[in-house]
Amino acid sequence: MNTTPATTVAPVSRATYMGVFGLMLGMFLAMLDGLIVGTALPTITGELGGLSHLSWVVTSYLLATAATTPLWGKLGDLYGRKGAFMISVGIFLAGSALAGVSRDIGQLIAFRAVQGVGAGGLMVGALAIIGVLVPPRRSGTVQSMIGIMMPVAFVGGPLLGGLLTEQLSWRWTFYVNVPIGALALLVVGLMIRLPEQERVRARIDWLGAALLTAGILALTLVTSWGGTAYAWDSPRILLLSAVAVACLAGFVRAERRAAEPVIPPRLFHDRNFTLAQVLSFASGAVMMGVTAYLPQYMQFVLGVTPTASGMLLMPLMFGMLGAQLTAGRLITRSGRYRWCAILGGGVLTVGVLALTVLDVGTGTGLASGLSVLTGVGIGLLTQSSVLITMNSADPRDMGAAGGTVTLMRTIGGSLGISLLGAVFGARMGAGLADRLGPGEAARMAGGGGLTPELMATMGETVRASVAEAVTSGLHGVLVGAAILGAIAFTAAWFVRNVPLR
Repeated sequence: MNTTPATTVAPVSRATYMGVFGLMLGMFLAMLDGLIVGTALPTITGELGGLSHLSWVVTSYLLATAATTPLWGKLGDLYGRKGAFMISVGIFLAGSALAGVSRDIGQLIAFRAVQGVGAGGLMVGALAIIGVLVPPRRSGTVQSMIGIMMPVAFVGGPLLGGLLTEQLSWRWTFYVNVPIGALALLVVGLMIRLPEQERVRARIDWLGAALLTAGILALTLVTSWGGTAYAWDSPRILLLSAVAVACLAGFVRAERRAAEPVIPPRLFHDRNFTLAQVLSFASGAVMMGVTAYLPQYMQFVLGVTPTASGMLLMPLMFGMLGAQLTAGRLITRSGRYRWCAILGGGVLTVGVLALTVLDVGTGTGLASGLSVLTGVGIGLLTQSSVLITMNSADPRDMGAAGGTVTLMRTIGGSLGISLLGAVFGARMGAGLADRLGPGEAARMAGGGGLTPELMATMGETVRASVAEAVTSGLHGVLVGAAILGAIAFTAAWFVRNVPLR
């Protein structure tokens, strides 16, 4: 039994904290760039064209990030974590600069994918290095610092993107990465000193990486197109579903046979590690789903501007911040973390169910304030999932472990937006059809005149119908989020309090 008191754990040096700051800058870039482009997309479309392909400006980035995250983790474990992290920063900055000089939508999509390849190594590389530098018993504070960046990036990204687009140019949403990334490279290069790492001479599991990439791509296309561009039972969706299942099943089989698998199956032999991935997936899905569709309600029903709707998410952000900071300090002091996962799942479930009281007559303040509980639940789950993951992995697997928990959160967010979005669209479409007729509902839902700006020009009956339909769609999203929260709450009860190293 580990009876070492918390007070005997060696403190983390100031130079280490400076190095962690550089790592966090790299992680912040990865988080921010998935969000900063959103408010610039209308301007980008006006200049570059390609409206039908516009969603892929975001999707190509997320796909490349998700597909390469575990590969970067394994490269770091095999050949050096610091070097892998700095190379990923360089690729990310190159993609940012190229995206800024794009001349058409095809170039922008391609260069966003280059950015995503680099971004895949930013989060996992930083987590792996922190896992080596900072003992888990001391990592609660560091993990809470990391957790702070997520809500800041999520709320600050759209606001910063709008500001740069309005005051300078949409191209600066990419150029802004260059000075921040250069500072991260400088700090990490000077301040990070890792212990000598045993270099393993082994072949990279390219087959596993390829199968994982193909499986994630097919799954993303299914969730993006299913029920919208194509019917769920259409041949195209059925074929893509079969490809996704075959590739992911092949990936599992390949990992069992590979000498150095991208995601080592041995990691999942630890029950806590497996449960932490469930927590990470659920928290990512709820965070991305709720924060993507709650602003729709605020703009269409409450009548606020896009910028104001971002500001109204501040309680959610501060809920995440407070939960991350408080949980980090308490876990560091006590060495116990099971309570954090259980409380997070419970609060998240209650928080999203509390939002179901929102209707067409709800005040702006109440709608904004109710989101704080959801933020607290997400913050607690995020904190506990990362800490449990890194404490459950052997030192040689830190990169793969960090890559897995990041991958699960990314996939959770992507599928959360897609699947909960399908629920939102179906309920909203049904509501419009009931009130305005199928023809008018199809025209409005298909992009023919349903924008927040045009709501003021509509008749009272149409405005009321749209508000009711959007509210119904949001309620469907919240019920789906509550189910995910309940799954996380149930899984958290099976977590064991293994002593922190």
